[in-house]
Amino acid sequence: MIRTLEKVLGWLAAGCLFGMMLLTFVDVLGRKLLDHSLPGSLEVTELLMLGLIFAGLPLTSLRGEHVIFDLLDHFLPRGLQAVQGALSNLICTALVAGASWLVFVRAARTGVDGDTTAQFLWPMAPFQYAVGALLALTALMHLFLAIRPPAQQADDPIAGAV
Repeated sequence: MIRTLEKVLGWLAAGCLFGMMLLTFVDVLGRKLLDHSLPGSLEVTELLMLGLIFAGLPLTSLRGEHVIFDLLDHFLPRGLQAVQGALSNLICTALVAGASWLVFVRAARTGVDGDTTAQFLWPMAPFQYAVGALLALTALMHLFLAIRPPAQQADDPIAGAV
């Protein structure tokens, strides 16, 4: 299940990145050859960037590819390192779950207010709900990493998770 989720999120992030690349290419061609920018390209690029960042966040967390300060790792016994890792993942779970909840609250308020994007007038709430869901998924990834058995906490963060 974890591997399937990784693939789906990877394809989502890759699709957003490809869309941004294609959009930028077409926009630059339009400006250089036709003397006109692609209408709404900045707005769509911002939304694709949102998708790229928040689809990549659960993957980064699951794989342990975020910034880590490991100054004490060489001095701590292996058992204490496991406790430290579990505790840090539980703290991350709480923080990211809190951020998810705040984004969901904001999305609800945005939906009630009827806020839209500037150029295309697309409703903003669905994008905010998607960010909230991806943040909740990230929190679940940290929870998964915190509670898995110590035998699975090797160099590969998802070893034995499948």
